[in-house]
Amino acid sequence: MTRMYDLIIIGAGPAGITAAIYAARRKVNTLVLSKDIGGQAATTGEIENYTGFTVVTGAELAKKFSEHIKEFDVNIKEGEEVKKVEKKGREFRVKTSKGEYEAKALIIATGAKPKKLGVPGEDEYLNKGVAYCATCDAPLFAGRDVAVVGGGNAALKSAIQLMNIAKKVYIINLNNDISGEAVMKDKVLAHKNVKIISNAKTTGIFGKKFVSGIRYEKDGKVQEIKVGGVFIEIGYVPSSDLINFVEKNGCKEIKVGCNSHTNVSGLFAAGDVSDVPYKQIIIAAGEGCKAALAAFDYLIKKKQ
Repeated sequence: MTRMYDLIIIGAGPAGITAAIYAARRKVNTLVLSKDIGGQAATTGEIENYTGFTVVTGAELAKKFSEHIKEFDVNIKEGEEVKKVEKKGREFRVKTSKGEYEAKALIIATGAKPKKLGVPGEDEYLNKGVAYCATCDAPLFAGRDVAVVGGGNAALKSAIQLMNIAKKVYIINLNNDISGEAVMKDKVLAHKNVKIISNAKTTGIFGKKFVSGIRYEKDGKVQEIKVGGVFIEIGYVPSSDLINFVEKNGCKEIKVGCNSHTNVSGLFAAGDVSDVPYKQIIIAAGEGCKAALAAFDYLIKKKQ
């Protein structure tokens, strides 16, 4: 028999964990389903803009999340990937890689995943020199020349982690200038082994068994750089494919109102999977809080 919960939270990043904490404090019978705890935050290097921490690594913050949630009576199934969400009358059914669960209310806090370039060689050399996470993979490229594709905060964070490990870091930027935070931009520009190539469109990644170079077009000419690794940092797309009966915008973000509700009664969304602007850890946490409080109010009214 499928167990019924008051609330299921899908995702255990800043939004999902915060939602779980607030739900637990209100004694809501809650289940959290997630592949891991921490989400994107866990794979971030140094975080310098999360209130209360001058500097904290993503791994350290994820550990704090895990320690905090363990203070409450919350059922967390870590390592259980959600495959599909269905509507069943007024309730919801969640299908995972290991089973099925039902709930009276649901919070989607699945975050986002790296956006792909869509160029030749990207898929072929994945984990063979092509990477999307400098925090995870930067140490593998010690002493090598590498390329970072992108021109925003994600690219700058990647370059900062790589510039003290790699021999040379090329930032291949499609636009005329880097658009990230000034503090990070200054760090990168001050480092002698970083070179920024602007107005350059990446057209391909090549190699044999592993990556040996990257190809780009600049000023109408195709050029190549010999590198041993390519880090793709061009942003993220929301992880919203698991649900198909909720309203989304053109970017596939789940549309939410001011209290994190969607167009489906009892269904809420929080964090980077939603259409709330400014994708920041602290904003995701705040949205998770709102979603939990709104879900609690919904459940109370449902009982009346």
